[in-house]
Amino acid sequence: MSVGWGRMVRMSQESLPSDGGPEHPDALPAYAERVLEVAELIPPGRVMTYGDVAEWLEEGGPRQVGRVMALYGGAVPWWRVVRADGVLLPGHELRALGHYRAEGTPLREAGRAAEGHVPRLDMRRARWDGGADTGGHT
Repeated sequence: MSVGWGRMVRMSQESLPSDGGPEHPDALPAYAERVLEVAELIPPGRVMTYGDVAEWLEEGGPRQVGRVMALYGGAVPWWRVVRADGVLLPGHELRALGHYRAEGTPLREAGRAAEGHVPRLDMRRARWDGGADTGGHT
């Protein structure tokens, strides 16, 4: 492997907020656990942006949340943590779209100019603020 690859791994690991805990190769970082817990709280049919999750946790930022989701998000409803512009996760659009349709997540139909005519999330209606109100799409 190249030196660049080792640097990328080190930078990726360093990009997560430190939890001050002991290093254990099999342990999930505490910050990652908190991000995944938030992802599991998001009700079906609703979404939070990467920035929303970071703000809710009062730690890290959108990039750190995105990194956690990329590395560890497969075991949680990853499709509910999204980009702020409502664009579906590149490379996973069809899988995510299936989940959104099954859950009734509000979508905006794609315009003719949109690549692949893939809809976007209707962020105004789908966004969840982390409050107790989980019903309806307001």
